[in-house]
Amino acid sequence: MDRIRNPFSPGAGSPPPELAGRDSILEQAQVLFGRVLAKRPEKSLLITGLRGVGKTVLLNEMERMAQGEGYRTILIEAHENKSLALLLAPHLRRLLFDLDRIAGNGNKVRRGIGVLKSFISGIKITVGDVEIGLDIEPEQGAADSGDLEVDLSNLFTAVAEAADDRRTAISILIDEIQYFNSQELSALIMAMHKMQQRKLPLVLVGAGLPILPGLAGESKSYAERLFNFPDVGPLAESDAAKAIRDPIINAGESIDSDALHEIFRLTKGYPYFLQEWGYQSWNHAQVSPINLQDVRETTDLVTKRLDANFFRVRFDRLTPREKQYLRAMAELGPGPYRTADIADLLEVKITTLGPVRASLIKKGMVYSPSHGDMTFTVPLFDEFMLRVMPEFDRPNKHRRQT
Repeated sequence: MDRIRNPFSPGAGSPPPELAGRDSILEQAQVLFGRVLAKRPEKSLLITGLRGVGKTVLLNEMERMAQGEGYRTILIEAHENKSLALLLAPHLRRLLFDLDRIAGNGNKVRRGIGVLKSFISGIKITVGDVEIGLDIEPEQGAADSGDLEVDLSNLFTAVAEAADDRRTAISILIDEIQYFNSQELSALIMAMHKMQQRKLPLVLVGAGLPILPGLAGESKSYAERLFNFPDVGPLAESDAAKAIRDPIINAGESIDSDALHEIFRLTKGYPYFLQEWGYQSWNHAQVSPINLQDVRETTDLVTKRLDANFFRVRFDRLTPREKQYLRAMAELGPGPYRTADIADLLEVKITTLGPVRASLIKKGMVYSPSHGDMTFTVPLFDEFMLRVMPEFDRPNKHRRQT
C-alpha cells in the first residue's frame, strides 16, 4: 500500500477525509448563520464533548461555513494562561480595520475602533502593536469602566453595529471555552444576551468539555435560553465504518467488513482513534483489501502511539495524588464512578478528596456527569491508566502489613 496516498491524518484538529455522523450539528450551525443574517434571533452554539471526538474539526468546518455565508470570522483557542480580553483584542482590531476598507456611508466602524481602544485602556492590558495601531481617539465612556461584564457587551455592540453598517456579520469561534474563568464566561454570556436583544449580526460558536453547560448555567441562569448545547459523542458503528471505508475507497483501495468491525470495537467509535487505526492499518497492509489480520497486527503499534502522543502528555501534568485518584477510578472498571467508591478504594474520607478532585476538573481530566459521579474527559483513559500503572498501590497497604 502506497503510504503517500494514505487518506488518514491523525492529529489535533486535523480534518478527517470523511466528516461522518455530524450532519445534525452542522445543520444547526447553518440555520444559526442564515437566521442571524436575516435578522431573526437564534441561539448561538456551545458544542460539548470529550477529548478526541472532533470538536475542533467541527469548529473549523463551521468557520468555513460562516465565511461561505459572507461572515467575518474570528477563531481563537482559550487556555489557562491568557485572558479573554488578550485573546480577542488583536483579532477585533484586524476585523475592524478590514471592515473600514469596505465602502459605507456611516461612521460605525471608526466608532468601533475607538471603543476597542477604550476597552484596551479600561482593562489595562497591553496587546503588542494593538495600541500602536489604533490611531483613533478612544470613545470616552464606552467599554472603559474596567468591569469586563459591562465593557465586553459594549464592545460587542460597537463591533456588531460596525458589521451591520457594512452589511456583513461576525462569527466568533472559541475552542476550549471551559478554560475561561467565571467572570469571563459571564461577560461572554451577557454580551451575547445583548446581541439577541438588539438583533445584531454577531454569533458565538464555542466548544468545550462536558462541564461547559454547567459552568454556563452557574454563571448566568438564562444561559440555556441563549445557547444550544449540542453534544458530540462517539460515532455509531455505521458512521464509524463510513469514516474509514469511504476514504479508502476514494483512494482506490478497499477494506473488509470484519476489519471495519474490529476497528470499531477497538476505538468505540471515537473519531481521533478511528484516524489512528485507519492510518496505521493502511500503512501495515501489504495489499488491498485491508483485512482483519492487518488491523490486529497494527493494534500494538497504535496503542503505543496513543500512549506516547495522546495519553502521556496529559498524564505527565498530574501530581502523584492526582495519578493515584485516576488509577483508583480505573481500578473500578468502566465509569461513571461514584465518588464514595473512589474514597473507599483509596481508604480515605470522601471530604479529603475535594482538593484533588477540583484540581483534576480544572486540568480538564475529569468531570461530573451527575451529582456524586465522576468520569474521564479523555476516552479510553481508564485503559491507559491500567497500562501505565499496572499495580494499584493502596495507600494504607504498607501500614496494614506492619
